[in-house]
Amino acid sequence: MAAISRAQLLKELLPGLNALFGLEYKRYEEQHKELYEVENSDRSFEEEVKLSGFASAPVKTEGSALTYDSAQESYISRYNHETIAMGFSLTEEAVEDNLYDSLSARYTKALSRAMAYTKQVKAASVLNNGFSVNGGDGVPLFSASHPLVSGGTNSNLGTAADISETTLEAAVIQINGWKDERGLLIVAKPRKLVVPPNSQFIVTRLLQTELRTSNSAINTFAPNDVNAIKTNGIFSGGYTVNNYLTDTNSYFILTDIPNGLKHFVRVPMKTGMDSDFDTGNARYKARERYSFGYSDHLGAWGSAGT
Repeated sequence: MAAISRAQLLKELLPGLNALFGLEYKRYEEQHKELYEVENSDRSFEEEVKLSGFASAPVKTEGSALTYDSAQESYISRYNHETIAMGFSLTEEAVEDNLYDSLSARYTKALSRAMAYTKQVKAASVLNNGFSVNGGDGVPLFSASHPLVSGGTNSNLGTAADISETTLEAAVIQINGWKDERGLLIVAKPRKLVVPPNSQFIVTRLLQTELRTSNSAINTFAPNDVNAIKTNGIFSGGYTVNNYLTDTNSYFILTDIPNGLKHFVRVPMKTGMDSDFDTGNARYKARERYSFGYSDHLGAWGSAGT
């Protein structure tokens, strides 16, 4: 096991050092909580099953027999919990000869930063991979052909165009047309926009200005120039910027459909330390178990942009 020794800490063993830097950067905190429902788990994995209801009720003619319908399971979403762990070791001599602040306190902060970064990357990967990795129904999270038990399809995939009034309005209309597994219309509404940092300014204008963004002069205001997205209160949850999205043109909509994006916590963050008797090295570790995924794909809508 590699340990941090005096060879890696030469300047910290000598007088005259003015400052230590590089570990004090701020970080984007817990952005996954803006995206996911959080649940606890006490099993090695979790499975959630989507059910189909009944088709529309037929007309019963006088004297005829009642029509009976059947129900079934549609598909299964599985959450496999991963164990995320990391540690570091300090030699006994490095701890003894360090002339400045506590080595353990300094590097446990760095360990915490590394663990937090991994969690945010894994959380964003569900969206980043949402156009290519198949889910429980055999197609990616964002697809134009989610199969229905009735034989039809749902689409939660936007056209390949950058975010704008036009594309958001088309997304809202698409979401309003979603159906359940038996082809019955459901009431689905957009709730929150999720965008990369590159889109934060245009999204502010799209959601918060009174006039359409295409109208640059207030004195040309006309009744049909209102910002319909803001006026209709389409995105009640506003928007959130996720710094871990890898595509600078992609954007996503979280809907009010339950059991969409989910984060299961199997074992929360635990830290520990001990001292190796033979070497005298001080060992520190952090460990947690969790999973990120989705159950109902209708909990989200996405576009990869251009």
